[in-house]
Amino acid sequence: MRKYEAVYIFAPATEEEKRTQILDRFKGIIEENGSISNIDEWGNRKLAYLIDDIGEGYYVLINFEAQPEVIQELNRIAKISDSIMRHMIIKEDE
Repeated sequence: MRKYEAVYIFAPATEEEKRTQILDRFKGIIEENGSISNIDEWGNRKLAYLIDDIGEGYYVLINFEAQPEVIQELNRIAKISDSIMRHMIIKEDE
C-alpha cells in the first residue's frame, strides 16, 4: 500500500449534512482497501483565485494508505460531485 494525501475544496454553500455524506463515502472507499491516518477539516478559507465566481471554499485534508486503484474511484466520485469545486490527490514520499 502507498501513502496518499487528498485535499477537497467544497463550495462554501454546501450544507454540513451533504458534506459529511460525501466524506463518509470517501472514507468507506478508502477503508475497504486501506486505512485513514488523519482527517483535518480546515473550514472556510479564501481561495487564491475565483472558481466559478466564488472566492471561498471549505477545505478538507485526508491522509491515508491505499492501493493505487482506490485513487481512480476517489477521483471519479470527486468529479461527479457538484459540491466539490476542486480536489487533488498526491502520493506522499516514503
